[in-house]
Amino acid sequence: MTALDHTSHGTSPRPRTLDVYRQWWLHDARWYQGVAKRFGHDVANEINAEALRYVAVQVGKRIRRQFGGKPAADLEELRRRYDACSEWMFPNELRDGGTAVLPDGDIELTMRQNFAVTMVRMAGSLDGYECPCTDIHAGWSEGLGVELTRNCATACLRDGDPACRLLMRAQGGPA
Repeated sequence: MTALDHTSHGTSPRPRTLDVYRQWWLHDARWYQGVAKRFGHDVANEINAEALRYVAVQVGKRIRRQFGGKPAADLEELRRRYDACSEWMFPNELRDGGTAVLPDGDIELTMRQNFAVTMVRMAGSLDGYECPCTDIHAGWSEGLGVELTRNCATACLRDGDPACRLLMRAQGGPA
């Protein structure tokens, strides 16, 4: 398959959906670099996290509706909802990761590969970049109607760890 599909008339090439996504990722990387260069990495990271959290809230709301709009019945169902949020924002083709319920009641998200870190590295912005993962999880949780009492990263691909490891704990179990 070529990088270009054709319209129904077969005359005008059209980019595939993945090509459009790549262009937006390039835009995002260049935008981040431009903000970081002009205003510093702190500002670029803050705006990036704010924008991603907004998107994550919308994703969480969508997933909650897909699960019937009611609170999760247990931690396993809540884990599946976080997995669905992750798949909606970062499809499996673009990441290697998953979720698990730990014995202490935390939900662990592990990411062994993520296109976002790869794109930031390729754009040359990794040094000042701060991963917005906890902001994304806070947004998913808000959209799902879950209040977190724990939301932290214990390992990060950006820092050279073999995987990102993020822990979340819901207030009193699923909300």
